[in-house]
Amino acid sequence: MVATFVLRRLGAGILLLLTLSFLVFCLLGLSPGTPLQALLGTRPASPELVDSLNARYHLDDPFLVQYGRWLAGVCALDFGQSISVQSDAPVGQILSERMALTLQLGGYALVLILLVGIPLGMLAGIRRGRRTDRAISAGATVAISAPAFVLAIVLLYVFGVALRWFPVYGTGTGFAERVSHLTLPAVALATVLSGILVRQTRAAMLTAVSQDFITFARLRGLSHGRVLVRYALRNAALPVVTSLGLILVAALTSTLFIEQVFSLPGIGTLLLAAVTNNDVPVVQGAVLVLGASVILTNLAVDLLGLALDPRTRFAVKDGA
Repeated sequence: MVATFVLRRLGAGILLLLTLSFLVFCLLGLSPGTPLQALLGTRPASPELVDSLNARYHLDDPFLVQYGRWLAGVCALDFGQSISVQSDAPVGQILSERMALTLQLGGYALVLILLVGIPLGMLAGIRRGRRTDRAISAGATVAISAPAFVLAIVLLYVFGVALRWFPVYGTGTGFAERVSHLTLPAVALATVLSGILVRQTRAAMLTAVSQDFITFARLRGLSHGRVLVRYALRNAALPVVTSLGLILVAALTSTLFIEQVFSLPGIGTLLLAAVTNNDVPVVQGAVLVLGASVILTNLAVDLLGLALDPRTRFAVKDGA
């Protein structure tokens, strides 16, 4: 049952990636500038050089032939060579180097989101209508409303330039320095997204604590903490986990702006540079990696939902 569900989702994910890669390939072909111009740079376009570059990178081939050659290479785990961002370097190597930093930033931000979002959301749900609930809800609204790149610039100026508590650029060497360099970007990323998790957790807790089984648990004389953790939190977990999947996807896409503000050499910065320089292999590879990350994140969230709530397992079984 679960295996069929996973295979079905993976098949749909592969079709989605194929469609996405073809659309991006079409858009790059329609965009101003050509890969040949990026390869020539400031060099004079002599006929010999143009012929040599066209033959080396197969730029004279028809559009569909170029896409088919790229797709065949991807199936063999060969993403091609970078044209302009890091000339002649393997795209797979560039992506692995940049993706590592982006994953570290996203993981750091996710830890902050979980540490802040779930406890505050639970507290607001338990103290519904009270001063604590109003203060947390207002803070979450402000956090959601603040654009991530604006918040990043404010944090950079206050804590990096004015107070000098954190470095303002670079990635650092070693674990401690890396954490120090990624703190401000992670806080900027987490502040906006934790506001979403606070509101989702609060709504889920309000629904859970109003159920009859919570009343019965209290009438049985169970402690407040046990009722809260074992019954209320467990039943509120499914919508929270579902929203967490969306937050993870948003974190991946938001890193593009955050990496630009803090000059971090992650996948977002790489993608922007590749689009600017019309580096088709790098753009195709980055889009494919980000798309696969989103699909696998959603699949992991769905599997976690199946593990948490038996009702979803029955729904999957009926649909299989």
